[in-house]
Amino acid sequence: MASFKKRLATNVPGDFYVDDTCIDCDTCRWMAPEIFSDKDGQSYVHRQPASPEETLRALKALVACPTASIGTVERHEMKPVFEALPDRVAENVYHCAFHSENSFGAAPYLIVRPEGNILIDSPRFAAPLVKRLEVLGSVRTLFLTHGDDVADHEKFHDHFGSERILHADDVRASTQGIERKLEGRAPVVFDDEILLIPTPGHTKGSVCLLYREKFLFTGDHLAWDDEENHLEAFRNACWYDWDAQRESMKRLLDYRFEWVLPGHGRRVHLPADRMREEVRRCVDWMAY
Repeated sequence: MASFKKRLATNVPGDFYVDDTCIDCDTCRWMAPEIFSDKDGQSYVHRQPASPEETLRALKALVACPTASIGTVERHEMKPVFEALPDRVAENVYHCAFHSENSFGAAPYLIVRPEGNILIDSPRFAAPLVKRLEVLGSVRTLFLTHGDDVADHEKFHDHFGSERILHADDVRASTQGIERKLEGRAPVVFDDEILLIPTPGHTKGSVCLLYREKFLFTGDHLAWDDEENHLEAFRNACWYDWDAQRESMKRLLDYRFEWVLPGHGRRVHLPADRMREEVRRCVDWMAY
């Protein structure tokens, strides 16, 4: 839990605050930008919530925070917050919250569908989330975009009996037990709605998941930069090969999608034609 004694001096007075354990993962800032901002490498509360809706968003960010660095002075009833999670993004796609410190706060997502729900990257194995996932129909598949964001994958597998998917190039000691290990660089048809697209670069085994030719779950391969208003890759967080990542980015030009849903960085929704142009612009930028 956050400590009021460790409350950052940058917080405005009031109920919500961030303490000095913040790791600057950006989660709270994109979940509730009207409340949280950043300075000197940490988040802080720049304005207190002014409505019940803003309070709910701030409490969702509190739940999502991977390091429990957000606190409140007042006591809040958390049951309605937990019941509002996972948080619907669009259609049957949800943001799980409950980010894990083991994944440096990467965003986990859920696709709810009759064929079986798919959890994309691992959240914290937290009782309130597990209960909500049970209500939403369990987790049939746990797709891991790359080896950095596996977090509590084993606990979710053990609880739900989920089949886990990870590219073989990113399998490590903690993921040896993964049920399905992808091989090679060719796209893999999961079913008639889902395509798994290997995109080496950030890591050797990074893979994107394309759902319904609309939603692209990108792990740490591709994200939106709100400040610069364009798609970006993270050169300073490219653990395998920048040139390989650029070639992988080029391959995304072959696919149609409207959403980019990353593990790290900001998500974005654009018309498909505009999205393709933004990917092309990112490819060009990566050459320099």
